[in-house]
Formats: sequence, structure tokens, C-alpha cells
Amino acid sequence: MAAPQPPRTDAWWRDAVIYQVYPRSFADGDGDGTGDLAGIRARLPHLAELGVDAVWFTPWYTSPMIDGGYDVTDYRAIDPAFGTLDDAEKLIAEAHALGIRTIVDIVPNHVSDQHPWFQAALTAGPGSPERARFHFRPGRGEHGQDPPNTWPSQFSGTTWTRVPDGEYYLHLFTPQQPDLNWNHPDVRREHEDILRFWFDRGVAGVRIDSAALLVKHPDLPDLHEDTDPHPYIDQDELHDIYRSWRTVADQYGAVFVGEVWLPDAERFARYLRPGELHTAFNFSFLTCPWEPERLRAAIDDTLAEHAPVGAPATWVLCNHDVTRTVTRYGRTDTAFDFATKTFDTPTDLQLGTRRARAAALLTLALPGSVYLYQGEELGLPEADIPRERIQDPMHFRSGGTDPGRDGCRVPLPWHADAPHYGFSTTSTQTGTGGEPWLPQPDDWADYAVDRQATDPHSMLTLYRRALHLRRTEPGFGDGPLTWQPTHPGVLTFTRPHGLTCTVNLTDHPVPLPPHTHLLLTSNPLHPDGTLPPDTTAWLRGRRP
Repeated sequence: MAAPQPPRTDAWWRDAVIYQVYPRSFADGDGDGTGDLAGIRARLPHLAELGVDAVWFTPWYTSPMIDGGYDVTDYRAIDPAFGTLDDAEKLIAEAHALGIRTIVDIVPNHVSDQHPWFQAALTAGPGSPERARFHFRPGRGEHGQDPPNTWPSQFSGTTWTRVPDGEYYLHLFTPQQPDLNWNHPDVRREHEDILRFWFDRGVAGVRIDSAALLVKHPDLPDLHEDTDPHPYIDQDELHDIYRSWRTVADQYGAVFVGEVWLPDAERFARYLRPGELHTAFNFSFLTCPWEPERLRAAIDDTLAEHAPVGAPATWVLCNHDVTRTVTRYGRTDTAFDFATKTFDTPTDLQLGTRRARAAALLTLALPGSVYLYQGEELGLPEADIPRERIQDPMHFRSGGTDPGRDGCRVPLPWHADAPHYGFSTTSTQTGTGGEPWLPQPDDWADYAVDRQATDPHSMLTLYRRALHLRRTEPGFGDGPLTWQPTHPGVLTFTRPHGLTCTVNLTDHPVPLPPHTHLLLTSNPLHPDGTLPPDTTAWLRGRRP
């Protein structure tokens, strides 16, 4: 196992490589077919060998799992499917001993409908203090038969559900995820206490889900195309909340990363001002197609957004909500948009894999931090889930037209020749590993960790080499980027200490820029030394 390495800077989050773990699908330690904290603890050596700086865990709290754990009933308890609070504390400590920090996921916009607060609100009735923690309203129409407003759901369908006493409650996501009222002091106090609870247990940071949705306009007005400002996205009062949270985090030296989907660069940057969030996800890059002009524009726009507030950019190619990179880059439309997802989209996985390898080196060479979703280091494609096995509410709320997000959440393959590719350990009760909660494709053996670990040309080997170079070679991480003149369809930029990254997005080989050392390529060079299509090279020139 690789020895723990010191961080590149004191502000580790400015250039860290952070690995996202979806606990349900990472590794199963008790043989029941569902990933858990015991499985993650057993696989920590994989993350240490990979060379990541931190791990972000999607929600592991007590939950009915209507929306993959993003419907929380108790932030101070671990869901029994994953283990116990003691297991979480051991995992945090064991990861820290390997030089890996822990980031947890907080979902402040809503809770589960099984949360004690919401159950109390249902019982208490209209006008009660318990209902004031949520958004309960009478319906419109002569008999209150119409919802209070016309807001659309993030998951399709209505955002209002009527309860037996006639009132409606707001849920921007599923009916099982009632939105909290962030104008209520109980809501603010509770979440600050939750932050302290996890910081006290050694957590180094928090990822904030749906960070721009918490505050709603108090009148809950209808939403029209020309509604300005938006009644529930990016309300100004959000910044008071995050300034208060930042005071808590600073007491522990902890950091925040926000899930902030905003098209307005100036509004986006406001979340990253000193005293608010440390970082925010960069979705313009994630959704960008594999096209040179669009990629360069996404990079330039991202760096320009962050520059005025001195915040580092974050780069990500995939996460638990979007189509896996290998699949997306193998399609005619290489961008990502929730609205255009369909079943049976033709995909060239060989082409997608080549591009995903090139994109990995491009991303890791950019200034700032990088988020790596589990399985990306294996080059996993999006899995086709039989319709009768789909569990994602996005699929059902779309009327069955949206394939949902389960295809990127399939349990990982660890051992090529083991049942279920070694995802589940042998159960002491059954003597076998349980069937995974989502089916794994029959042709995933070559993607397994053990097979890739011994293959010098595998995606896993590429990531291990790239992350090692990124940590040990000067010029990577935080700092400036300078574009260089190059051939049409090629992106070339330099970083400090003579580091050069060049990406060939054309359909023909191109010469490499002048250099003294070739550090790494995403695919082999042509025999004549030129850079093949859909290939990235890291080069070293003469250091100043």
C-alpha cells in the first residue's frame, strides 16, 4: 500500500483530489448485497493506492431510501443498512491514518417525510408551530382543490401534496421529501448543531446538496418564464445562512463545497466570497460536450468566475446523478442534460473510453481541485438496468420515459472471477455473497479492480500514475494557467515550472509541442511520435 503523503498546501482543499463514494454501491462487508461502512473500511487500501486526498460520502444517515438516502430522518445516526455511528467514527479515523480526509453530505433543503419534525407537523394540524418548520399552505380554488402555486418539481410532476386536513405541503423533489422553512430559527439551529456533531467526529468538510434552493420567497408566488427574481433559486437570504455556517466551520478548520447550479457567473461567485463557501461544483464543465471550443470556453468561464473572489475551481466529469463519462463521450451528443436522457441511446464504448482517458488527464492538469466519482478510475460505462429493477424516483415521476440515475450507481466490480465480481463478502448466514441491490452487467470482468491493477494499459493504472505525478511533480494543482497557440482542434496550456498539457480533439494525429520530457499520455503515441486523436499528453519543458 502507498504510504500517506503530506498535502501539497496547508489549504489542502484548493488542489485536492476528492473521491466520491456512493456507500450503497462501493463494497458490501456483510454479504447482504448492499454496500456498507464495513465494506468501505476494507477497501480503504484501494483509495490509498489510488492516491486521493479525501473521500466524499453521499448520505449514510438513517433514511427510507426513497431517493438514495437524500431523504434523511436522522443526521446523527447511520442507516442500519450501512452500519453504526461507531463504524462511521472508525472509518473516519482509519481513513485519516492513511492521509485521507472525510467529507460528508448534508441535505438542508428537505428531510424525509418520516422525520420526527414532519410527523409531528402532520399530527399538529393547520396553524401549529410544528407546521411552521415546513411550507404548509391552503389550496387555491373554491374548495382548496388546487395547489398553492405552479412551481415545477426537480423530479417532474407536482411540488405539492395535500394532507387529510386539506392543507398542502411543498416538496421540490419527491412527496417523501418535504422542504424545510429556512426562515424558522429551529431549522437554522438544528443544521448548525448537525455540522458541529460531525466536525466533532473528525469530518474535514461538508458537501451541501441543492445549496441554492433552501430559501423560498415568503409569498410563494407562481413561477412564470419572466419571473425575476426566481422565487426559490438563489435567494439573497442564503448568504446569511452560509456566513453563519462558515463561522462554525472555521472553528474546526473544516471546509464546504456547494452544489450550486446557476447560469449567472456573478451570482455563482457570490457563494464563494470570503466568509461563505470554500468551493462549489463546476457544472458547466461537467455538462460540456467533447468539443475544443466549448471545453476551452467552459474552462475560461470557470476560472473567470472564481478569480474575483480568489476561490479555487473544482473540476468533475461525473457523479452519482449523471451519465458516466465513458458512455457520454461515446455518443453523438457528448454533452449532458437531464432533459434529454433517453433509453437505448447508441454508444461507441471504445471511442468513449479513449476520450474519457484523455479527459481524465485534462481535468487533473487544470488549476484547482478535482472530484472523482467511484468507478471512473475503472472506466465503468453506464449500465443498462432492466426496467423492472429500476429504483430511481426520477424514472417513475417521469412516467417511465427517463431512464433515471441507477445506471451510474451499479455496485463496483472488485474481483473478476468472484461471484458478483467480489462486491459482496461471504455472508456467515448464507455462505455466499448476497445479490447486489442493483444488477451488475454480465461483461464487467475486465473492469474489475484486480484485473486492472496488473494491466499496465488499464484505466486504473492510468489514474494511479496520473495522481502520483499530480502529487509529486511541480506545476499541478492551484495556480495559473496560460493557453498556448496550437493547431485547430487542439487545446494546449502551460502551468508553472514548465508543465504543459496538450489535448488532441481532432480526428488526425498532431505534433507534440516542444518539450524535454514526456511525463504521461492517455494513450500511446503514434510510432512517429505524434499525438493520436482523443489523446492527452503531459509534457515538461525546461524549467525556469
